[in-house]
Amino acid sequence: MKLFLDSADIEEIKNGAMLGVISGVTTNPSLAAKAGVGGVEAYKLAIQEIASIVDGPISIEVISDDPDDMILEGRDYATWIDNPWVKLPSSAAGFQAMKALSMEGIQINQTLCFSVNQALLGAQAGATAVSPFVGRLDDIGEDGMALVRDIADVFKIQEIKTKVLAASIRGPKHCLDAARAGAHIATMPLNVLKQMAKHPLTDIGIQKFNEDWEKARKG
Repeated sequence: MKLFLDSADIEEIKNGAMLGVISGVTTNPSLAAKAGVGGVEAYKLAIQEIASIVDGPISIEVISDDPDDMILEGRDYATWIDNPWVKLPSSAAGFQAMKALSMEGIQINQTLCFSVNQALLGAQAGATAVSPFVGRLDDIGEDGMALVRDIADVFKIQEIKTKVLAASIRGPKHCLDAARAGAHIATMPLNVLKQMAKHPLTDIGIQKFNEDWEKARKG
């Protein structure tokens, strides 16, 4: 399973990329606004800088609701960087835009997926990856990880090539469970990525090794 960083903050992405484990980045208008990015030109520059930091797919989400406008936005985004994934919502308009853009060879990240049926529609429309939102389903009392598992199982049975991208990851256990559920990718904020690297026994072990070495050095 590959790991993507879910952020539009340049410093966060630089920080995450330093670990050497990030294979891509997902962004959206909310993350861009949180990072202080305002306007299309500023967003474009931010995306281009992100692409210079991370050598992998960079997801760029449309802001339009109309399918024709989504298609125009997607075509524009596809010219920004070498490896864009245009993010389109799991809606009737989104599926229409997915089909048109995928027919043009543009990679698609189907976002805001909350059911297997939506995932199947996206796969038929040519989505490169489908993003079930784990945390948001958990928030309303549903089992978000069960959706990841169900989509992965159905895609395997039907030999569907669309990747399962577990999104709305809230903690390290979500990431572990996504891997067990068969997700091909998990995208997460920087704090979750850092939590994955932490274990108290590792910290204790490092401290003990350093103390023993210092004792040996002093004789």
